Amino acid sequence: MASLAIHDLAVMASASVLGSLTIPGRPEHVRAARSFVEKALGEASQATDAAVLLVSETVTNAVLHSNSRRRGGTVTITIVKVGGGTWIEVTDDGSQVSEPVVKGDGCVSGGHGLFLVQTLADQWGYVRDDGRTTVWFWLATQNGSPTGRP
Repeated sequence: MASLAIHDLAVMASASVLGSLTIPGRPEHVRAARSFVEKALGEASQATDAAVLLVSETVTNAVLHSNSRRRGGTVTITIVKVGGGTWIEVTDDGSQVSEPVVKGDGCVSGGHGLFLVQTLADQWGYVRDDGRTTVWFWLATQNGSPTGRP
C-alpha cells in the first residue's frame, strides 16, 4: 500500500497544467473550447482527436443542460498532463434538476455525449460540489494507467 501512495505522489509531482479556459455558456463558444484543446495538446494524434471530441461533447452538454446557459453563466475547461496521459475537466454552473446521465440506446436521437466519453475515455466521472458540476476524463497517451484525480 505504501508503494502505491509513493507512486501516486510521484505521478502528481510530474503533473503539468497545460491550460485552463473559461468561456461563456453559449453554444457559439463550443468551437473555442475545441480550438483550445487542439492548441494545448499540440500534436496530432488519436488521443488529441478524442480529447477534442470529448470536450466538444461535454461542453455542449454543459451549455444545454446546466445553469451555465443562463445569463452570465460560464464553462471552464482545464487540461493537465499527468502520468502518461491527459486529464481534462469541464466545469459548469450545475443544475438543480439533472446530473450527468449516459444514454446508450443508439435508437434515441441526441443525448449520446456521455456515451462517447464512457466509450472513448480510459476513465471518466463527475463531481458535484458548491453548486457546480465537473465532468472529468482521462486519456492515456502511453501505456500509462490512471491513478485517480490529480
